[in-house]
Amino acid sequence: RLRYRAPRGALTADLLRELHRHKFALKEFLLKAASCVRPREPCLAPTARDLEMPLSFAQQRLWFIDQLEGNQRVYQVAGALRIYGRLDVAALEQGINEIIRRHETLRTTFKTVDGQPVLDIAEQLRVTLPLQDLSTTIAAEREEKALHMAREVAQRPFDLSRGPLMRFSLLRLEPEEFILVMAMHHIITDGWSIGILIMEIAALYEAFSRGLPSPLPELPLQYVDFARWQRLWLSGPVLEDQLSYWRQRLLGLAPLLELPTDRPRPAVQSYAGTYQVFDLSPELTQRVKAFCLEAEVSPFIMLLSVFKLLLHRYTSRTDICVGTPIANRNRAEVEPLIGFFVNTLALRTDLSGETGFRELVGRVKETALEAYAHQDLPFEMVIDALQPERSLSHSPLFQTMFVLQNVPAQPLELPGLRLRATDVDTRTSLFDLTLVMSEADESLRGSIE
Repeated sequence: RLRYRAPRGALTADLLRELHRHKFALKEFLLKAASCVRPREPCLAPTARDLEMPLSFAQQRLWFIDQLEGNQRVYQVAGALRIYGRLDVAALEQGINEIIRRHETLRTTFKTVDGQPVLDIAEQLRVTLPLQDLSTTIAAEREEKALHMAREVAQRPFDLSRGPLMRFSLLRLEPEEFILVMAMHHIITDGWSIGILIMEIAALYEAFSRGLPSPLPELPLQYVDFARWQRLWLSGPVLEDQLSYWRQRLLGLAPLLELPTDRPRPAVQSYAGTYQVFDLSPELTQRVKAFCLEAEVSPFIMLLSVFKLLLHRYTSRTDICVGTPIANRNRAEVEPLIGFFVNTLALRTDLSGETGFRELVGRVKETALEAYAHQDLPFEMVIDALQPERSLSHSPLFQTMFVLQNVPAQPLELPGLRLRATDVDTRTSLFDLTLVMSEADESLRGSIE
């Protein structure tokens, strides 16, 4: 049951349009939510650590890739915070170590026993926060050197068997300007987890800098509890229902979408890449929103349709499959956990025939909603079930990815400090082409990697 309290006075045309826009986004959300109603699940609860501790399906796939291809920096998640103000470095380091204590996944490494991966969770792990002072560097060169050093921290590969699988570094640009660089292997984290990490750093720093204890409650569950639950849940009829859908949906998919590149595809991917940022004007953004309102679709569906149409124009292919990430945190218990939860959905659309754009949007919407209803099956299990042609020269099932980031950015503020999230260019690209769109103020921003 939902209630909306309108402001006093008459409803303006702009407000009515905004309400209608949210109505269609809500409608799509409710369809997603309805798809999550499923058979009785096993209990997601803490389990004894003397039992066998399994990897999640996603972790097992990344471990296998690491064994096959070696330490690939493309499977590393990096971010940075610019910090302005008088920083208490000791309190910041104390906060980072408290987060490591709270989250077992940050103390996890992956041993190999008889050719199989085995979790090794350290009882204790403390890290130091190295501080590198660039304030004496020539001002004109300081920013470039800081970005180069941040990239070096983010790119340095991890050893899954030794760990730790995360690292932090603090760069001082001015007496009251710093960059905190964070890097973790994807096997223990995802994009949602980075947000948790930053929020916990902020909460703990505020307490520790004042000499107060941690304000964060103890975590009732850990990632390994989720991994064990996932293996119990995805079995029997539940597993067969999910597998049946994806086998049927992706049967006969061509192994490769040939983009017209100016260089031949290498026999083995190097994962070297970069990105280009662009903005849509406020006027064009409003036209996008107006179309979504009229067609009763969310911006995700509309923008994905445009991307698929673009790929069709460049390749002349009418069978287009694009990957998209989904948070895969359908249960409230796992929302505060740092870990590798994110899943990938393969969204395949038929663009054949005399298809108008509105019809294409309808097909994309139908495909997406069906995929949401079968989002539990890990992508690695989809690959195992379909057994696509495997090649070290390209990723299986799809080589293009679409991401829409539409979660409102939360202001990052601490007493006496201002914080701003900053991207770290790792100079890598997991896919041939990834389009990331984000909603910022009155316009849409894009990044093509």
